[in-house]
Amino acid sequence: MARNIPLDLTQAFSRFRGTDPNRLHFAAHSHHFWPDVTEAAQGLAWADAARFVDDKWDEVLGRVWPAVRAGIARNLKLPDPATLVPATNTLELVNRLLSCGPAGRPTKIVTTDGEFHSFRRQTERLAEDGLIALTVVATEPFATLQTRLVAAVRAQAPDLVFVSQVFFNSGFALTDLEGLVDAVLAPDRLVVIDGYHGFMARPTDLSRIAARAFYIAGGYKYAMAGEGACFMHCPPGFAPRPRNTGWYAGFGDLAAAQKGVPYASDGWRFMGATFDPSGLYRLRAVLEWLAKEEIDAALIHAHVEALQARFMAAMSEKPWGPFDAKNLVVPLSETARGNFLAFDHTEAGAWYKRLHDAGIVTDVRGTRLRVGFGLYHSMDDVERLIARLRTLA
Repeated sequence: MARNIPLDLTQAFSRFRGTDPNRLHFAAHSHHFWPDVTEAAQGLAWADAARFVDDKWDEVLGRVWPAVRAGIARNLKLPDPATLVPATNTLELVNRLLSCGPAGRPTKIVTTDGEFHSFRRQTERLAEDGLIALTVVATEPFATLQTRLVAAVRAQAPDLVFVSQVFFNSGFALTDLEGLVDAVLAPDRLVVIDGYHGFMARPTDLSRIAARAFYIAGGYKYAMAGEGACFMHCPPGFAPRPRNTGWYAGFGDLAAAQKGVPYASDGWRFMGATFDPSGLYRLRAVLEWLAKEEIDAALIHAHVEALQARFMAAMSEKPWGPFDAKNLVVPLSETARGNFLAFDHTEAGAWYKRLHDAGIVTDVRGTRLRVGFGLYHSMDDVERLIARLRTLA
């Protein structure tokens, strides 16, 4: 059905919005509000634990996770949901990928300087001890990033290429994922796309690269399901036996006498160990709610673009503090953009605190103040934000 842009789904987020009606939460890129359907899902996770006890995992892995992975696959245009595996966080998945490097020499990695800490910190620490050889490509200037990234891969012949779909510290988006994978793929090379700022924020079609590239994301941000609901798409045949392995990776063989270290042949080969399944219950509820409402990432992104345009129109009429078009890291005219705006300002930290004290929640990364727009915002919320900023002038 046709939907008006921007949307008004504020009633679907009444529980989060109602806890502090005065708060203007514009950090959808950091911690997205959860829709009301997740409250009952959280309770169901508890009720199922009480009802099934030892048999809880039959429900979690036999009904909840299959529904979640089907919803993820539908939104990412993945041909086979069995290539997906859940995890408590993306660091867990990153470490399993890093354990797939060659034996007897440092793993060679090409990445960018715009990767989130779950990857950056771990790889920099391993590089300190010579366990990996790290080549880092500058994300800026954005216009030449893909060309420079491909050149670095061809020069270094790495074992692993790791790059974000949308960079967390700028909002710039790599829109030609197919072209990138085509250019950097090689036999036995792992190509990994960090989609945490892309999943349910930008329309994403992985159908043509599903057999060749890994994709990592989760529910904490735009999927609106909170912590503990991450996942990875694992292309068939790549890295069949990660050294960093959990006992769930051989779950189907647990009842039999163990010989060696068996692995599943699908995405489950990257599975960890016992985890809190409540995040999967919440993610299932969100994905089913979105499907019922006929809301996909394209609609969400269009909604956010309308809100961003109104905010920047007001700031163009009368800039406030750091919120000036000249401070945008990624201009509003750039369509290769995620669902937040990043403003570069030398006093970003001080501005963040001033906003927070005034009941406006944003966040800051170094000199970049980030303002995120999401499905729980309406145009009225943007007008309230503009009006409150004017009172602080």
